[in-house]
Amino acid sequence: MGRHEWNADARRWRLTALIGVGLTALALVVTVLTLPDDNGGSTGGTTPDGDKAHGTPARPPGDPDPGVGWGFTHTQYSADEGEPASVDRAKRLLKGRPRPLPQIQHIMGWGAGNPEPVKGQYDFEAMDRRMDFIRATKGTPVVTLCCAPDWMKGGKPGADKTNWSQAALETAPRPEHFDDYAALAATVARRYPDVRHFIVWNEFKGFWNTAEARWDYEGYTRLYNLVHKALKKVNKDIRVGGPYLPMDSLDPRQTENASKTVSGPWGRLDRRALDAFVYWNQHKAGADFVVVDGSSYTEDDELLPDEFRATDKLTAVSRWVRERTGGLPLWWAEYYVEPGDSQDNRDDWSEAHRVAVHASGLMAMARGGATSGFYWNPQKRGEKCAGCLWSPTQLTDGGRERPILRLLSRFADAFPPGTRYEKVSVAADDVPNVRVLADDETVLVVNTLDRKISAKVDGRRFDMAGYEVKWLTR
Repeated sequence: MGRHEWNADARRWRLTALIGVGLTALALVVTVLTLPDDNGGSTGGTTPDGDKAHGTPARPPGDPDPGVGWGFTHTQYSADEGEPASVDRAKRLLKGRPRPLPQIQHIMGWGAGNPEPVKGQYDFEAMDRRMDFIRATKGTPVVTLCCAPDWMKGGKPGADKTNWSQAALETAPRPEHFDDYAALAATVARRYPDVRHFIVWNEFKGFWNTAEARWDYEGYTRLYNLVHKALKKVNKDIRVGGPYLPMDSLDPRQTENASKTVSGPWGRLDRRALDAFVYWNQHKAGADFVVVDGSSYTEDDELLPDEFRATDKLTAVSRWVRERTGGLPLWWAEYYVEPGDSQDNRDDWSEAHRVAVHASGLMAMARGGATSGFYWNPQKRGEKCAGCLWSPTQLTDGGRERPILRLLSRFADAFPPGTRYEKVSVAADDVPNVRVLADDETVLVVNTLDRKISAKVDGRRFDMAGYEVKWLTR
């Protein structure tokens, strides 16, 4: 299985992004003086003052809402770097949204360096820059506590010793270092006191029990509980969530490891993911929100029975999770509706097709009770940037809105946490061709066909272009 063996499917790990971070960190290392410490690791470019608050963080107003809404995740390349004019343009673009978008940043990888190369010595330079960008755009900052410094997982300590290989970064901290990782989480919380939402780890990376061919949910839950306790000790108002489980699905005809209860034409959920979730849910120290991720397609990249109806999986998973968590807000930390190749390229669909299927995915998560979903922004540096939220800021004319950002922003504004969704009438002949979502003010309609149609929705008839996404006011 791809998630367990971490195969070439780049949607699960973004190896190229992580290697880029490693090269950046290495370039920094060679420019600074490195000195050995008691552990034999170099400390150049680090500081013991990692928990010193960075910058001038604004105090969040009121109690933080555990349901932050719909937003995106920063990956290796983002708008915090590039041509100054393009960076400024991207900042204004995001700051000017009707509802500021929540933004996720990991503490190691995906644009951030090794936060603690040597025990007690910290390097948050790249992380600081990302947090400054989120602050400048008025977004709600969310931190994913992944991944772990080398010395916590059997590697060498030192600012010049970080192993940025795929295998190293897929390794979880060793159990004897779980307390150290919880302490690092607390340091991050003190450094960024304006961050009130933390996700613990990412997709159970490194928590696979090879001997039993299942997730090591006991190990993850122990780490989660220690981190939860450490964060709440820093500030009881911090919101903590997990388990960020990959909800993989199998071909509907497959029986091995397949769930008998969570299934549909889109496939069958991997039973081992459900087992892991149940264990975490029963043994967690506490949670303010619940986190999962997954794709609408199967592990074999099949969109069943088609790309639009495959998104019904997101509804089914959401409902299953919600039924077991007592109404806790549900987040999709990642969601995918368009298979990518081994280099994470998604160039086969037109932008209109891409936006329509993503709209269907957002609707499916909301229909299942999710309050938040985060688009994994596949930011590139060149002209070609399929699915990017904005044009690359490395270009002189970059930082401009792309269609996916327009959709995400409109959806976030129209359907924030707490939205009460309503049924909407659709003409019988149009039911197979359109997807709809509505509250008392807005109706979102998606044409699932690559041709013009005439549809009657909410008592009104109108024409729609192929793959058009239409917003109606009630």
